[in-house]
Amino acid sequence: MRTMRFLGCHLLVWLILFVPTSSALAQESTGQLQPESEGKLAELQKGIDEAKVKGDTAWMLVSSGLVMLMVPGLALFYGGMVRRKNVLATMMQSMVALAVVGVYWVAVGYCLAFGESHGGLFGWSSRLLFLAGVQPDELLLNTNMPIYVHVMFQGMFAIITPALISGAVAERIRFAPYCLFILLWVTLVYCPLAHWVWGMNWFGPGATGKDMVGWLGKLGALDFAGGTVVHIAAGMSGLAACLLLRKRLGYPEHAMHPNSMVLTLTGAGLLWFGWFGFNGGSAAGSGALAASAFAATQAAAAAAALSWLVVEWLHRGKPTALGLASGLVAGLVAVTPGSGYIYPWGGLVIGLGAGVVCYISVAMVKPALGYDDSLDAFGVHGVGGFLGAVLAGVFCFKAVNDAGADGFVVDGSMGQVVKQVIGAVVALVYAFGSSLVLIKLLDMCMGFAAKPEAETEGLDQTEHGETGFDLGPALEQATIINGVEPRPAKKPPNGDKRFSVVVAGVENGELMHSWSELCQPSEEPPSPEFMAVYPYVTTVQGNRFRFRGGEPEVLRANLERLLQKDLPKLSLRARVEP
Repeated sequence: MRTMRFLGCHLLVWLILFVPTSSALAQESTGQLQPESEGKLAELQKGIDEAKVKGDTAWMLVSSGLVMLMVPGLALFYGGMVRRKNVLATMMQSMVALAVVGVYWVAVGYCLAFGESHGGLFGWSSRLLFLAGVQPDELLLNTNMPIYVHVMFQGMFAIITPALISGAVAERIRFAPYCLFILLWVTLVYCPLAHWVWGMNWFGPGATGKDMVGWLGKLGALDFAGGTVVHIAAGMSGLAACLLLRKRLGYPEHAMHPNSMVLTLTGAGLLWFGWFGFNGGSAAGSGALAASAFAATQAAAAAAALSWLVVEWLHRGKPTALGLASGLVAGLVAVTPGSGYIYPWGGLVIGLGAGVVCYISVAMVKPALGYDDSLDAFGVHGVGGFLGAVLAGVFCFKAVNDAGADGFVVDGSMGQVVKQVIGAVVALVYAFGSSLVLIKLLDMCMGFAAKPEAETEGLDQTEHGETGFDLGPALEQATIINGVEPRPAKKPPNGDKRFSVVVAGVENGELMHSWSELCQPSEEPPSPEFMAVYPYVTTVQGNRFRFRGGEPEVLRANLERLLQKDLPKLSLRARVEP
């Protein structure tokens, strides 16, 4: 009896709970929800959509900030590798892109790169000019972020790309032609390439945000975050510049030591940090694709830094800080085109290969061919970008376009590799050829390269009238005094014996002119007499050379022979005075 009563109670509870539920399910299956249920579902879906917009927008804003941070990171990276007299000028060449390209991108650049496509060659949508026709809450089609965010994110790419080129011609170009160059280069090279590779049907008639409209994108060449658009383009343009413009004075005979590996390592660290936004943000939202790009980026950077160090250690006997910094950047460059399409283990393989290949390009090929790629913009970005673009076709597993449209499976077949090679070669030829013409025209009209005397004095002073490193009051006073005759040292800085050598038989002006000419860098190696004298000279006043350290008679004899060779018509005599 108890059992029957127990079963009866359960049956009653089941009827109470199940019957209304089953009725609701039946209504749902036939599309007959109650009005209040429909309202709740609509409200729930609206909340989900708003959360997606907020989440993706937050990630893309962070990514944009990370890419912007790469610009001062690049300035430090490049600034530490040049001589002290050029550190400020070199950093300015990176930082000024934030101003020049930053304004241009909002005004016109975004319209040219991402506007309605015209034959797959360039974009143009009048409402994108100055973003005058875009509302703050208007979302980019098929994404969860406002158009403004996409403009800012892509704008950071347009800013840093021409700044990369400056590394190829650092320490020998003028600032004004460079500013005009980056403006024209973004217009004629970067914006078309960006449209060819990343242009989609966002603003044209019947816009869906899904259809590729750039001709390289239609071809199927993969470039997740800028291997062709950014790195191959910048590297090849840098090669064109360093081949067309003259070499630095004294290169390669004279050693040109970096002024601060501390700055370079700090800059490399900021580049590594910012690159997570560079690649992760190219997923156009948060999620698995961004996570995949993030992981592959980290793996490639670490692997390339390690492989560069090991090869350098074996080749030169010591692992250097410059090698570590250059290696990690090479890995970041190489993984960029395929970062969202490969597994982390593919990033490791690409990074290991990039470290070795880029080291060979910088340490062996460049000296053999003799071109003056000042800070290895071509050796790292051009070579690394091309390698990464091709390897993206080998290791990719799935490609999903930036707007989040339906993906197409790629198996790393030879057909995809061929597409990658085509895309890379197109970017290489177009950027190199366009840059040759552009640089030649600017050099003819304005004089792109600095004058030899300006390069000798240092671009910090001649181009900007400033000093990168203020080392104290002595340096400040020295800029006020006429620079022809440096101030005499009041006491030997290292406690060595101090003495003078007085030269007779020549006018002071002629002697100073001769000494100044001897101190200028040249393609010919300095004479043995000059190398014997120069390290010990502190100041020259009139016909008196002040020395610290060294053997007085040996230095006197070498100085006399040196000046006599340069002034053979005169009869010179030199004597030592305390």
